[in-house]
Amino acid sequence: MKNIIPFFIATTLVLFACKAKVETVAVKDPPIISDSLGQIIKIDTAKNEYIEDQLSLSGEVSYDDNNVVKIFPNASGQVMSVNVSLGDKVKKGQTLAVIKSADVAGNYADLSTVNSDAAIAEKEYKNAEELYKNGISSEKDFVQAKLEYDKAMNAVKKVQMQIEINGGGKTKAGGAYFITAPRDGFIVEKNINAGSFIRNDNNQDLFTISDMKDVWVLANVFETDIPKIKVGQPAEVTTLAYPGKVFYGKVDQINSVLDPMSKAMKIKIVLPNTNMLLKPEMFTSIMLAKAESQKALEIPSTAIISDGGKNYVVTYKDRYHVRAQEVNILKVSGTKTYITGGINEGDLVISKNQILIYNSLIEE
Repeated sequence: MKNIIPFFIATTLVLFACKAKVETVAVKDPPIISDSLGQIIKIDTAKNEYIEDQLSLSGEVSYDDNNVVKIFPNASGQVMSVNVSLGDKVKKGQTLAVIKSADVAGNYADLSTVNSDAAIAEKEYKNAEELYKNGISSEKDFVQAKLEYDKAMNAVKKVQMQIEINGGGKTKAGGAYFITAPRDGFIVEKNINAGSFIRNDNNQDLFTISDMKDVWVLANVFETDIPKIKVGQPAEVTTLAYPGKVFYGKVDQINSVLDPMSKAMKIKIVLPNTNMLLKPEMFTSIMLAKAESQKALEIPSTAIISDGGKNYVVTYKDRYHVRAQEVNILKVSGTKTYITGGINEGDLVISKNQILIYNSLIEE
């Protein structure tokens, strides 16, 4: 009996100690936002900003006319072949077209004639020089031979210059005239076809090459909206080709004259053409922003969730503290939404894939 009591006490102490140890280990709930979900969401901050008033316009993409090279013919003739098409990317020195030119062929024929005359004049000059040194001929005969030789060489230089001017140094005997690219870029304008005849006094360019690093968006502004347009005004441009993608630029130029037919004023917006996505003649939708005097909380429009006639955002504190919060929309301006109530300045909201989190929150 004496041995049983100490054993009972020892066993009780061990069990109590084990229980106390188990109770000190807290089991933490899993985070609402898992590691994989955290990689596909985007978090933005609610900011107190001036409300923007947006003006919606339509327009089309054009190449930057200040950064192009227009190629004109130096010689007349018939187009034998055209090696590029509209929109093709070309390298400096690449042959764009080949022209068969009678002017170029005539220049090479003249060059052959004047080279023969120069060779004869050179031979006579050397003979006269030798005779004069030996006292056989007079100085007058020597000077006359020298003048004839200089005249023949000047004739050769003249024809060589004509060939250089008529073909830019890219011709061959027989009349072949090669039109080449003076720079790298894209063919944005083409006014030449195989079989057609061209004249060197034609005022229309054969090709226009642009590097397309920057493009213009040309838009029409109706008379009632003219006071809302300012140079330097931010512009958001979208296209049918890339739905959901926004290109950002600024108003660069405002025309001073209205179009007499449409009664609209043309404006020019300059855009950086990243990855060469924008092509000439693309149709665009344009949103121009103008700041008002009133301020409100601004969040991305993509952060708004509409459900049951109400609007919500998903606020974020950390991975364990996320909640759906109802908000009141004051105004939507393109990619920006202005709200009143529900959240405060500086609060974090999830603006991408937040619907996945929102659905899990309302199911709880």
